[in-house]
Amino acid sequence: MDALDRVVKPKTKRAKRFLEKREPKLNENTKNAMLIKGGNANLTVTKVLKDIYAVKKPFAVLYKRKNITRPFEDQTSLEFFSKKSDCSLFLFGSHNKKRPNNLIIGRMFDYHVLDMIELGVEKFVSLKDIKNSKCPEGTKPMLIFAGDVFDVNEEYRRLKSLLIDFFRGPTVPNIRLAGLEYVLHFTAVDGKIYMRSYKVLLKKSGCKIPRIELEEMGPSLDLVMRRTHLASDDLYKLSLKQPKGLKPKKKKNISHDVFGTTYGRIHMQKQDLSKLQTRKMKGLKKRPAEKSAEDGGPTPKKSKSA
Repeated sequence: MDALDRVVKPKTKRAKRFLEKREPKLNENTKNAMLIKGGNANLTVTKVLKDIYAVKKPFAVLYKRKNITRPFEDQTSLEFFSKKSDCSLFLFGSHNKKRPNNLIIGRMFDYHVLDMIELGVEKFVSLKDIKNSKCPEGTKPMLIFAGDVFDVNEEYRRLKSLLIDFFRGPTVPNIRLAGLEYVLHFTAVDGKIYMRSYKVLLKKSGCKIPRIELEEMGPSLDLVMRRTHLASDDLYKLSLKQPKGLKPKKKKNISHDVFGTTYGRIHMQKQDLSKLQTRKMKGLKKRPAEKSAEDGGPTPKKSKSA
């Protein structure tokens, strides 16, 4: 049995808190990413990993030492690092003659590799090469995907889902306008994927809504898709399954239309409409003969006056 698979009983309160953080929860923690350098990574791949780490901080772990592994052939080392650092996302960089400037982006499910896509870096502009002001650490980016292939091709559709998982950041209940200052733009065209990052500048416009300008801040990547390792449909469906505690309880007798209007159905006992109180009018007043006919008695005779 692997040392990380053993049931460990905590001996201190600190160790107990550490293990409680890693326990399964209804609302999971923000996904962390590990950035691993291969045994033959060159300077370009190293810079790419450092820039992605700067964008992803503080929800990332950068391994500075080289690790000799091939994820498409043996995934045990990635699963070991995932369990050790509690990371469900990874980015592996390597370089060789057959596949130069190689990046492998992937995600885990239950500490096992779920999806893995290999990308080749054809052009790279780092954060330091673009002399502009940068966004502060931990800024949640806005993700934009351009290109029909992201919705048509299954591999690109899975890549889009993977990139959203990788860069989405923490889930926040509220958003302020000044916090929308970082844009990550992915464009797929002619078999290539262009990644660009911009800083949003809010300028004066003379009204309440500011004028928006985009200023490129880096990193900038031109990528091409190489090999893919995608999960089966059953495993992918299992990974998307939500616990029952998160599913909203269905409310009875409530429906919504296409415009969002809420309709409610009320159940009432059967009413006797003959006893319904109506507006009192002289024309609707019953005569004595009608009243006695309803009661089943004889018709009263008028007394003659002397």
